[in-house]
Amino acid sequence: MSLSSKLVGAAVLSAATVIHAGTASEASLAAWREARFGLFIHWGLYSLAEGQWKGSWVSQQGPWKGKGFTEFLQLQAQIPIAEYEEFARGFRPEDFDADAWARAAKAAGMRYLVFTTKHHEGFAMFRSPSNRFNIVDHSGFARDPVAELAAACNRHGLLFGVYYSLGRDWHDPDAPTDWPTKGGRSNSWDYPDEDAKVFDRYFRRKVLPQVAELLTQHGPVPIFWFDTPEKITPEQSRELRELIRRLQPACIVNDRVGNRLGDFDTHEQKVPMKAITEPWEACATLGKNWGFHPRDLEWKTPEQIVRLLTDVVAKDGNLLFNVGPRADGTFPAGTTEHLKKVGDWLAVNGAAIYGTRAWRVVGESSALDQTEVPAAVAASAATADTVRDEIDRTLEPDLRYTLGAQGELYVIVRSWTGSVVVAKALGLGGTSGTKIATVVLLGSQETVRWKQTAEKLELEFPTKRPGEIPVWVFRVGFADTE
Repeated sequence: MSLSSKLVGAAVLSAATVIHAGTASEASLAAWREARFGLFIHWGLYSLAEGQWKGSWVSQQGPWKGKGFTEFLQLQAQIPIAEYEEFARGFRPEDFDADAWARAAKAAGMRYLVFTTKHHEGFAMFRSPSNRFNIVDHSGFARDPVAELAAACNRHGLLFGVYYSLGRDWHDPDAPTDWPTKGGRSNSWDYPDEDAKVFDRYFRRKVLPQVAELLTQHGPVPIFWFDTPEKITPEQSRELRELIRRLQPACIVNDRVGNRLGDFDTHEQKVPMKAITEPWEACATLGKNWGFHPRDLEWKTPEQIVRLLTDVVAKDGNLLFNVGPRADGTFPAGTTEHLKKVGDWLAVNGAAIYGTRAWRVVGESSALDQTEVPAAVAASAATADTVRDEIDRTLEPDLRYTLGAQGELYVIVRSWTGSVVVAKALGLGGTSGTKIATVVLLGSQETVRWKQTAEKLELEFPTKRPGEIPVWVFRVGFADTE
């Protein structure tokens, strides 16, 4: 038996003694879908460099000019492993506070958190007995952020998830890639012979042991979020899924485990045009980068974040919203306050988000004067895997709909300037075809004046609109559900 097999076998045995059999993954998937809004955190050695290497901005150099993310530092600058290992010894994030991160997520109205335990640079942000290139054994920090975050999430009532770069690892000699061309995302400076790389060796030497460690060292892990499946085979994806099922039956896995074997689909930096009935999640950034970059200051406003969240939920998805902490472990200045404004909105209007489902109509566009969402420009494949953000930042007045568990309908009125809202889908002859009995504006004690005709529902705003963010929610009760 190989060393990696022994490690995985030991982890399975350990899991049987320390992790109790959880509920079925279907229940976990349902709980995750009800949560709707989560915090994504990209933090690693790249955070220490802050987009620079040896005094130069990496994104402004050579063939990578204007491309790549901050966390692509090692690839962009082609930093030799020996040099990067020495760089890692200076990583001492003494201001890291897992409880502060969890509190920030809660204040923002988020209900789960996903953390980058190992990105493409191959550096584990947890104690990894199978590979010493990790924050506990190789840096000057000697603490396990994953263990601390898992405990903090448990204390603060957040679902905890781990991100793991599956198909890319620039620290390993056997991690071949094929995007956008053969070897396009591989470590070609330390390991130039792409044909000599055997993914299965890397898979058994590093991936399986570290996945087992993540699932046996930190208590319950409800969400496993893989990235970049690259060269993984269907058999290897199934083996990985089976390992996760054995260790933590309640853990759900995203589609990037590879070969269509995930529990939910991932949409990176974009939102689909229509509602999707199968579980899915959009992941998006506060600025343009995933990791911290001091020049990345063009943040999405609280209004734009709320619009993004309501668009995603109206299409039956979850939103995983990213922040890249600084190297010292703190969030960039102003981040917590910025996101808390979203949390304040959710404190009033969360009933239209948490535990809801898509309705028959996603929304209505006042600009087009029709019951549909405007078509977006299709993403170009040439922009994939570069600094890009296809999230709509426009502030067009429009509507989104979500359906509550008791049959109530939420009309989400976004960036509206007029005093009267017209919802054509709610006319007696429209999509609902049902008589309305009650209308309430969430966060307001004033009576809402409304009128339903065959063609439309007209809603009149009260004299004072609640909240700071110009997105409001009307709860509509139908006669057959009252």
